[in-house]
Amino acid sequence: MKIVYSPDHAKHDPQTYFKGGAFHEPQEVPGRAEALVTGLRNAGHDVIAPEEFGPGPRAAVHSPGYLQFLETISTRWQEEGMDSKEVMPNIHPGRHMAGMPTGIVGEVGYYTTDMSAPIGPETWEAAVASNNVALTATEYVLDNLTLANAAYALCRPPGHHAYKDQAGGFCFLNNIAIAAEYARRRVGRVAILDVDVHHGNGTQGIFYDRADVFTISLHCDPSDFYPFFAGYEQERGEGSGVGFNLNLPLPKGSGDNAFLARLEEALSALKAYAPDVLFVALGLDAFEGDPFAGLSVTTEGFGSIGANIGFLGFPTVLVQEGGYNRDHLGDNITSFIAGFEGHR
Repeated sequence: MKIVYSPDHAKHDPQTYFKGGAFHEPQEVPGRAEALVTGLRNAGHDVIAPEEFGPGPRAAVHSPGYLQFLETISTRWQEEGMDSKEVMPNIHPGRHMAGMPTGIVGEVGYYTTDMSAPIGPETWEAAVASNNVALTATEYVLDNLTLANAAYALCRPPGHHAYKDQAGGFCFLNNIAIAAEYARRRVGRVAILDVDVHHGNGTQGIFYDRADVFTISLHCDPSDFYPFFAGYEQERGEGSGVGFNLNLPLPKGSGDNAFLARLEEALSALKAYAPDVLFVALGLDAFEGDPFAGLSVTTEGFGSIGANIGFLGFPTVLVQEGGYNRDHLGDNITSFIAGFEGHR
């Protein structure tokens, strides 16, 4: 399998992470990607560098104001003399507020959903590199549209919590949404299957009113798990997109068998939809030893998940999302890819 990776991910090195009313040691750190690429290389996979795709693909998904915000906010934050080295919000618009502020504090709140996506001096460069990784893997699959063709994009920072105009949940540019939109302009039908432990709320939001991209997410029940406010089964799309969004939440603590049972529902829907290209938001944070402790999938379970997805035979782009137990990331990604490749 083609493996795409950029060391520029390390330019995003967050020093803060706010959760549950307190600051914690950051989980989305450079060591994640390093553990993944080491595991893949040790398993004998060849790793290639991404190509540069320019601003067009990301501008096709994200709003102009948001992209300008991401690119410039760190410099402007320092020029304003703010106390923190990283850009962090301290206020967000509530349900009954819709104004667009001009001050920098309000701007940061407007363009972020939470306090888990601090923006450092080189976060923009890392996010662009991550997006180029996803696009390079996509271009490879599009140029070789055969049933057995696939590529893996080792993206960091991740992307599936980013909306068209908001960062959050460690995410800035929605890599898989940008890649899917890029593919959609070349092929007729695109599907996104998200197997991260967290619901892909940003991806859902971007495509929620569209019938040309089918989005499916398996995740821990959001009634008491991030992102809390999205990911429920009754969310099926709106307008022309009704019926093109499918959420399959799982109870907290569910293991391999429960995950595979819900995955079968997703795969049945994908078979009926028959996409020209399948994108998989590959989170490894459903692992039983992950610090987020949402689900309890084993390393062997990831192999079974990969095998079941691989058996579909669609041209596939695997896009890395979460996964935070660095001691086991290498084993989990190689287990998934071995299962995937073994059943093509």
